[in-house]
Amino acid sequence: MQTVSTGLVVAIVGFFSSFPIVLQGLSAMGASGPEAASGLMSAAIAMGLAAIVLSFWYRQPISVAWSTPGAAVLAVSATPVEGFSGAIGAFLCAGALTVLAGLWRPLGRLAAAIPTTLAQAMLGGVLLPLCIVPFKAAVEVPWQALPVILTWFIAGRLNKLFAVPAAVVAAGLVVVLCAGDASVRPEQYLAAPVWTMPSLSLASAIGIGIPLFIVTMATQNIPGVAVMRSFGYTPNPGKLFSSVGGASLLSAPFGAPATCLAAITAAMCSNEDSHPDRDQRYWSAIMAGVFYCVFGVFAVAITGFAAHADPLLMGTLTGVALIGVMANATFAALEVPAEREAAILTFAITASGITVFGLGAAVWGLLAGGIAYLVTNRVR
Repeated sequence: MQTVSTGLVVAIVGFFSSFPIVLQGLSAMGASGPEAASGLMSAAIAMGLAAIVLSFWYRQPISVAWSTPGAAVLAVSATPVEGFSGAIGAFLCAGALTVLAGLWRPLGRLAAAIPTTLAQAMLGGVLLPLCIVPFKAAVEVPWQALPVILTWFIAGRLNKLFAVPAAVVAAGLVVVLCAGDASVRPEQYLAAPVWTMPSLSLASAIGIGIPLFIVTMATQNIPGVAVMRSFGYTPNPGKLFSSVGGASLLSAPFGAPATCLAAITAAMCSNEDSHPDRDQRYWSAIMAGVFYCVFGVFAVAITGFAAHADPLLMGTLTGVALIGVMANATFAALEVPAEREAAILTFAITASGITVFGLGAAVWGLLAGGIAYLVTNRVR
């Protein structure tokens, strides 16, 4: 029962702390309502099944998640010219690169060799525009945004893990109260998969696929392995990367952006609160996977309910969910004094939101920061 309760808490934290970000990312990519519901469903089921299979196979608490930072990259990226099918092609590109990083060591080493400061600076720049939205909403729709912000802040003082789920509950109450006599009950409760034929272009692969791969590897996959090792487990990084990359390839045509290893929930499954016997803690990750699949089945009800919310309210929910992530990313980006100039250059260009030659700001930010990093190190 201890592993069941731990798995439930992990699934609640993992799903309800970030599903608004996933929905906003899919919407920015041009997904329709049914396509967004399918994407949320397939992402939840993919990470649930991957956690169940990998944890049972290796007898280790391998916690799997969707890429929250990757979804944030999508939320600030321009919609591909091909529409949502172009985004699906980019998802497949990111998944294929993850598989390749696990199978071909040079690519895995190359991904790991990207300076942490630059990867975190790129993530911080991506998150900045999203984290500003709650405060704009507090001015434009105060009676909707302020209850969510205050709930998030107060709940975070009690338990940081449940701050965002509490904000989700507050947002739900706001939607119900603002609906008046209109019904906010979803038309259906069980989700159905929607297949989207992918179309891959060089612009979407470079502008969306590669940033999605880099930010997922740097902020999810590599830290996820490190967290497991810190608790005394010995995961095989290559096999795990290839496995979650394979899950991404299978779920991408149904709208799922990226499946990856988890870091925060990996710690929840791996510590002694999960189970006194470290050899039994993998059951927590398995049970979390089961609950992820259950939540995924009802994804259409969640997206249907969210469709009744004011866009600024959903933006508020997304912003407060990402403030902690942005704070950590910014701290990590500026932690090394010798690399701060390159990091802040990456951060500023990424946050600008520019698009040049069809490539988004994240690509140009990482490229400019990388050049500055190399030049600075060469001179020094």
